[in-house]
Amino acid sequence: MSTPKHTGWADLATARKQHQIDLIPKDWIIEPPTAEHLDVRSVPESCGLLDELDIEITNTLDTNVILAKLASSEWSSVRVTTAFYKRAIIAQQLTNCLTEIFIDEALARAAAVDRHLKETGRTIGPLHGLPVSLKDQFCMKGRETIMGYVSWIGKVAEEDAVVVELLYACGAVPFVRTNVPQTLMWGETFNYVFGRTTNPFNRKLTPGGSSGGEGALIALHGSPIGIGTDIGGSVRIPAGFSGIYSLRPSYARLPYYGAVNSLEGQQAINSVIGPMCSHVSSLKVFTKAILDAKPWNKDPYVARKPWSEADYRLEDHGGPGGKLCFTVMYDNRLVRPHPPIRRALRMVEDALRAAGHIVTEWENPPHDVIDVFHTTEAIYMADGGDDFRDACAPTDEPLLQTMSPNGGHDVDDHPWDPHPTYMDEPLGLTASIRLQGKGKLSAHELWAIHKRKREIMKHYLDHWESTTARTGTGRPIDAIICPVAPFAAPPHGLNRFAEYMSNDFYTSLFNFLDYTAATIPVTKVDPEVDLADPQPTEFYNEEDEAVYKLYKPETFTNAPVGVQVVGRTLEEEAVIAMTEVVVKALEDWKAREGIKAV
Repeated sequence: MSTPKHTGWADLATARKQHQIDLIPKDWIIEPPTAEHLDVRSVPESCGLLDELDIEITNTLDTNVILAKLASSEWSSVRVTTAFYKRAIIAQQLTNCLTEIFIDEALARAAAVDRHLKETGRTIGPLHGLPVSLKDQFCMKGRETIMGYVSWIGKVAEEDAVVVELLYACGAVPFVRTNVPQTLMWGETFNYVFGRTTNPFNRKLTPGGSSGGEGALIALHGSPIGIGTDIGGSVRIPAGFSGIYSLRPSYARLPYYGAVNSLEGQQAINSVIGPMCSHVSSLKVFTKAILDAKPWNKDPYVARKPWSEADYRLEDHGGPGGKLCFTVMYDNRLVRPHPPIRRALRMVEDALRAAGHIVTEWENPPHDVIDVFHTTEAIYMADGGDDFRDACAPTDEPLLQTMSPNGGHDVDDHPWDPHPTYMDEPLGLTASIRLQGKGKLSAHELWAIHKRKREIMKHYLDHWESTTARTGTGRPIDAIICPVAPFAAPPHGLNRFAEYMSNDFYTSLFNFLDYTAATIPVTKVDPEVDLADPQPTEFYNEEDEAVYKLYKPETFTNAPVGVQVVGRTLEEEAVIAMTEVVVKALEDWKAREGIKAV
């Protein structure tokens, strides 16, 4: 693809990026690491910008500890927000993870929170004084929400998104917004306005997408909790690629109203909001705080379903401390996971068995699994790509066809190299309709797709229920343990939709089914341990072959490896609790085996 000509849209993008750069305080600018410095996680603490208390605050991963210190006035919100803001600005200089920077406004909010506590002796709410980062979809009154489109520069919100309203009501301090890909419908993070976000574990690798800015920021401890969105894995993939935790709730549980989006009006597979964080406890902290704020009174689509302590105690799953039955999906029979992914699954299985839980191996339902993905693709692209092209049209901004650094749309001052790829061809349906408008469906055709979706969901429901015969607990499996993706974070340009959607095979299934799913970090790629597999005698399909050829152990050096913990629809409390069970079992097992944390 040739480099787009620098016409009006490019001038707009350049000016808006420069405005962002100008908002960084001069005394917060650090000496940039060299291009060869790929793992930049140590830079925030070695660059000299953070003092001892900044480091203590930002390295306090358990949000409950931060909140307790804020409530007791041991730490002020101004001090905590300043520490995280400095670290977020360092993260921006290392990975290009931010979009909106509004230091003065955030510190003014933090000061107001501190003043309330001093004058009343009471906290505002359960998130009192806590800085929270937001994906660049969540509107904030008086601020732009660009969402990766040049055409949306200058698009100022008249109202806060509902989740932002509730964050204020809970006492939180929204303080930055984070980068996304153009259209959102990519598993990487690049747009013409703010550029490309890189992975802090290895800057030659992607942090995923579309919530990739949040993933990179939180991996560098630049935010205690971030809010992303997920329609096909956009919270879970960046979490898995960045070594952090996340939750993809079911639709209608957390408020989306007032956030901008792609494909608005498409309601067969819904985008949802979810927390991303560095400590598993934050999943409960955020979810309970928002539910306790009664979001159904603000968003007409949110179910009137308060936080349930009974569900969190796993009363439908054997009760507190009971034996759980997990099933491990090692292979969905569409794309084989790479060696480090399988090793992570074995680690979790061994840890759960050691903790006394039952573990079985997932059996795929007795029908063509690829039907799920063809149905998903048809739903996503029923408009033939009109939504994307209409968003780009006002400024003639080119619609991105690739995330590859070889695609003619990047600058030269980033630490990646052109790389050979087995993943660029064939491009598959999604890429072709971005450019050509293929795939458009009539209303009647779309209704038939929706009917097929309901039938498939019923197949999976029956299949899950049928596992009662194999668990030994008298109930079906409690949760699925499965990959986030068939690979760890790949080089830039290689985590894309293809004929069989390999980048989100293991996540989009649960968007389709609307199952609640969490992500946890397990390990990192070790080239000396995670050797390449012998070539199979037969591949499942062309995509399986392409994914196999992608794996070179040294390419993925240091990449985090995470897994999903998947429950059923509207099981947020239970999935959070079961995720905590898995994390505890894994931590205990690692301690006994002498394995370091990620």
